Amino acid sequence: MATVFVDMLGFAIIFPLLPLYAERLGADPWVIGMMIASFSVAQLAAAPLWGRFSDRVGRRPALLVGLFASAAAFVVFAIATNVWLLFLSRIVQGVGGGTTGVAQAYLGDTIPAKDRAKALGWLSAATSTGVMIGPVIGSLAYKLGVAAPGFIAASLCLLNVAFAWRWLPESRKEPTAEEKENPVARRGIAETAWEIVRRPWNEVPELIWIYTVGMLGFMSMTAIMSLYLFHRFDITEGSIGYFFLYIGVMSVVMRAVILGKLVDRFGETVVMRMGAISLAAGLFLMPWAETIWGLALAMPLVPIGTACLFPSVSALVSHKAPEQELGQVLGVQQTFGGFARVFAPIWATAAYQSLGMTVPFFISAAVVGVVALLAFRVTPGPVVAEAT
Repeated sequence: MATVFVDMLGFAIIFPLLPLYAERLGADPWVIGMMIASFSVAQLAAAPLWGRFSDRVGRRPALLVGLFASAAAFVVFAIATNVWLLFLSRIVQGVGGGTTGVAQAYLGDTIPAKDRAKALGWLSAATSTGVMIGPVIGSLAYKLGVAAPGFIAASLCLLNVAFAWRWLPESRKEPTAEEKENPVARRGIAETAWEIVRRPWNEVPELIWIYTVGMLGFMSMTAIMSLYLFHRFDITEGSIGYFFLYIGVMSVVMRAVILGKLVDRFGETVVMRMGAISLAAGLFLMPWAETIWGLALAMPLVPIGTACLFPSVSALVSHKAPEQELGQVLGVQQTFGGFARVFAPIWATAAYQSLGMTVPFFISAAVVGVVALLAFRVTPGPVVAEAT
């Protein structure tokens, strides 16, 4: 939790500033969309490789290398004087960000199945705390100079590398002598991914599609949020961090305090459905707000929805995926989510520029509505330790 918190803190320091930096360097909204998407392109390429690497070598080395890549990306962001360096920063950071599935697999190694949704909620709470605090630090650091947010984020990330090197233990269990003599056959990355495309209604593929489509709707909103706040309500770099703080508080409370109780009461499948409905409602209501206070009433539905939806889906996948392929399957899930993260900012910023600033919100709400329908197809069932 500490490791992912500091990593996300660095990410969140610069993310709200990125569209505004790029715009001041002469980038059009559609170019900003491509820039945001470049992170996900790199992430979707790296995630299954990190997952497979962690299944074979260990979770710890994968996380350490990913953290170091993030630190390098923040340094590039700090010294960027043109749009192309901002692109490079996003790509390198995406490679490091491909270890999200590894962190989830780490929990899968160490937490009993019945507690995984809670544990993933706590892990998400740690990342949400980083998202909550990071933008405020970024806004304050910006007052020290344009390069300050990037250098501060890089310094935090290097401290995180040192912390993880010293105190983060390896979670992957060494195979027994019998397992070494009779190794379980592992599917390749391409085979795992093709299974999701070829058999979308199977248990694990269906859950991964729910994750992917939900991420598409959520990231579409995220891609335009800074521009929307600036153009609609005149919110600039010096104050935008407080809006992300507001959303972050809601997200942390949901994931750290409420999510576990909801899962205990209703189960992961029902909580997943609740999350999809809440997220769709928040996306639909936000563009109707004509004042900051009206927006503040609609915004909490989004972190409530994501807090219920995404950890529940990942927990269900961890129950049903083969144990020996857990890192790889969660990595492939991140890859499919990465496709959504690539497409979302491209279409959302293009629609924002050509169709109007509120249109992406309504389309995103419709997309997440589809997720809600898919979620109602999933039936609660016993935990499956192994799958074929």
